Amino acid sequence: MFVNQPSVPGRRVALLAACAAALALTVTACGGSSSQKTTKDGFAQVAQKDGSTLTVWVDATRMDAAKLYQQQHPNVKMNIVSYDGDANGSNYLQTKVQLFNKTGKGWPDVVFSSQNNETSWAVDAGFAAPLDKGLIPADTLGQFAKGANDVCTVNGTVYCLRNDLSQTVLWYNAPLMKQFGYQVPTTWEEYQALGEKVAAEHPGYLVGDAGDSFTPEIYLWASKCEANHITGPKAVTVNTSGDSCTKMAKLLDGLIKNKSMSISGVFSTDFAKNEKDKVLLMPGPAWYGGAVFKGTLKTPEKTIGVAPMPQWQGDSSPAVGNVGGGTWLLSQHSANLKAATDFLTWVTTDNAYQGEKAPGFPAYAPAADNWLKAQDTTGYFATDLGALKAASSQVWSQWGSGQFSQEAVWAATVKPGMTQGQTIESLLPAWQDSIVKHAEADGYKVSS
Repeated sequence: MFVNQPSVPGRRVALLAACAAALALTVTACGGSSSQKTTKDGFAQVAQKDGSTLTVWVDATRMDAAKLYQQQHPNVKMNIVSYDGDANGSNYLQTKVQLFNKTGKGWPDVVFSSQNNETSWAVDAGFAAPLDKGLIPADTLGQFAKGANDVCTVNGTVYCLRNDLSQTVLWYNAPLMKQFGYQVPTTWEEYQALGEKVAAEHPGYLVGDAGDSFTPEIYLWASKCEANHITGPKAVTVNTSGDSCTKMAKLLDGLIKNKSMSISGVFSTDFAKNEKDKVLLMPGPAWYGGAVFKGTLKTPEKTIGVAPMPQWQGDSSPAVGNVGGGTWLLSQHSANLKAATDFLTWVTTDNAYQGEKAPGFPAYAPAADNWLKAQDTTGYFATDLGALKAASSQVWSQWGSGQFSQEAVWAATVKPGMTQGQTIESLLPAWQDSIVKHAEADGYKVSS
């Protein structure tokens, strides 16, 4: 007790110092305090413990990557934790980080997310560590595909690394195209005309599908529709009434009406049962080759080819959409940054995983080249996959990754109307209103 102690300045200073030291030890034991941190690499780092257990969170698909790293680095102690990867925007990671921030412990060292919008909250929450201030060399960052890490960049600083890209291309059935005497379209106008021809000459066959929640990311993103232009950490421009939106909506509506475009959804039971052998053309992301055609639809080998995404006639700046592609984040709270950074670099750039075993198109360009060669050697595809490489640097930059989910908005607003027979064009105003409401609910300043 200090109440009865005489007021002796020297003794009081000593007692206060001892108390402060005890408090610091207590706080440090609960997860570190600012007084115990050292500012380096652009952020305040906790006391490092090289050789401590490295905790990595992954989804089921990336589990093989973590296990392969462990196999190749047996001296690294690892705790590999499986979670949902924030699939379908579950926000599991954000919820857990909020809890860890309150308790002062529990943060993983490195985490994979299937979402591209984690930096929209993870930076403000003090979770994501800056990577381009010393942790990851500039020459490594410079070898990612053009724009790949835009979703990881906040106010000019890179806070995550892209795992894979999901750039859109035009998949097609090469034997059927040859049998029917059709040429692969290079413009949206040619694509529309071919859809009309298919409906008349080969009814039942399809030039695409517009039944999934990610439909706008395939077609409207590639059309340069400014429905989702993230202009700042909490700013977005939403304009679904522009020509780039309406002309694509009209194109889709026409093909849906003549039944050359499905609205079943490529992963639906109905599509797999009734339409899997009717696919003539299919705009879609890079992962359609393996996940949809080879996996879900069981399309025979030497059937599926890939071509560049169609462009609007007269547009000299090619643009494609993007559907997914994951990111890796490194925690500011890691006490083993050396091992965490090594794992992060390996899992995004090393050929042992990205170039040879990754299921998706690697964001790291040298690994992507190796991945393409590996795909060619499988003998599954009817053409080479060069169109994927070209498209990897053509994802239109003015469609961003906000905290709100465009897929959820489309699924709740547009898809039900389409199912009831309404046109996409007629639903554009409702889509805009819903985007605005979701964005404002997440604290965005909305412009139109």
